[in-house]
Amino acid sequence: MPGKQTKDKADLTYKPKSGWEILKDNAPQIETYNNEYREFLSRVKTEREAVSYLVEAAQGRAGLIVYENRGKAIALCRKGVSPLADGIRLVVAHLDSPRLDLKANPLYEDTDLVMLRTHYYGGIKKYQWLARPLALHGLVVKADGSSVRIVIGEDSDDPCFTIDDLLPHLAGNTQYTKKVSDAFQGEKLSIIFGSMPDLKAKDDKVKRRVLALLNEKYGMVEQDFVSADLEVVPAGIAREVGLDRSLIGAYGQDDRACAYAAFAAVRDCSNVPCTTVALLVDKEEIGSDGNTGAKSNFLEEVLWELSERFQQDIVPTRVLYRSRAISGDVNGAFDPEYPEVHEKTNAAKIGYGVCVTKFTGSRGKVGSNEAHAEYMGWIRAFLNRRNIPWQTGELGKVDEGGGGTVAKYFAEYGMDVVDMGPALLSMHAPFELSSKVDTYSTYLAYRAFMEER
Repeated sequence: MPGKQTKDKADLTYKPKSGWEILKDNAPQIETYNNEYREFLSRVKTEREAVSYLVEAAQGRAGLIVYENRGKAIALCRKGVSPLADGIRLVVAHLDSPRLDLKANPLYEDTDLVMLRTHYYGGIKKYQWLARPLALHGLVVKADGSSVRIVIGEDSDDPCFTIDDLLPHLAGNTQYTKKVSDAFQGEKLSIIFGSMPDLKAKDDKVKRRVLALLNEKYGMVEQDFVSADLEVVPAGIAREVGLDRSLIGAYGQDDRACAYAAFAAVRDCSNVPCTTVALLVDKEEIGSDGNTGAKSNFLEEVLWELSERFQQDIVPTRVLYRSRAISGDVNGAFDPEYPEVHEKTNAAKIGYGVCVTKFTGSRGKVGSNEAHAEYMGWIRAFLNRRNIPWQTGELGKVDEGGGGTVAKYFAEYGMDVVDMGPALLSMHAPFELSSKVDTYSTYLAYRAFMEER
């Protein structure tokens, strides 16, 4: 078992094992799960698309109860043996990922190029978004109240978009001699959207032609950008990485790796002792604010809905005080090219199973939720007993960085919470890397949490 201790003095040390070694007999299950996960990543690039996908995937699943919040957050629930008043089992993850959002008035023409102005969302390295194929996803609500969904750049017959980068011959004073934070500016992350003029127009010739194309296909006019949620994301499907196909490379694995695992776990779990909820929310990358984020009262509303469905009188805050939760979020894997930012003995490693993160925060655990020893003991016990690969990890050296999750917002209810998810390489990049055995271990861990008595 992972980390098993015995009375044999020769076996008192703790040495995590590779997940591939622990699950050596589970190769078919690992592949099946990850094929489903890759399809999800390839089809889902925004939080709206994630909710739509999961609503469709949940249809017809016996015992699965679904509540949707404004198309951007979702709760998937399964009734347990115990009454709601005894508490629930909650796995919460987020559906949003770092990206570029269009500004309210994005369209402009300069030097016969039509561009879209953007405002980046979440923590990105701006230079990673230059000179690469990009796609446009989102929803446009028109003046008459009708709406249209837009996806451009994913199909092989679609055009794609890009942000141009400065050629190296001219980058000396503008980029090479500056700090990265100064060399790449948010206001320069404009999308190239078109360059062919409308020869009959007197002014804004390219802009007018682009608007005509949008109107022809989507019925849009320029003012419709004001009432639109349009996101610029990396174009392309999720890929297997490595000659052995052991890794998955894709955009948005932070945090859709955990969101999909939570959905799959509540879909597949059975005989759950407590009512189980997979709560998948929005806005985590920008602080969890808003009525679809973790700080909203969506979870309390879900409990009211469940109480009416089950005909059980409850006080939601008392239910949550008696509940147990997993904050499903990824951690940063040890990077052999940058060992100086990690403390190796406390860094998660690719391929060693789901990472249980006792505390988050930064520089003195500021902004952290920290799981108590008793809760860590309970988690550790069922993971070991079920032979699920797991490890612990911190996000970098003590004074190097750190980060936060939604765990602290749910800890405020009084419930026990711990962070748990796979470790990623290239986190927050347009192409993040996960290990197939880690994503599968995350699913196993969430399902075990839901079923544990």
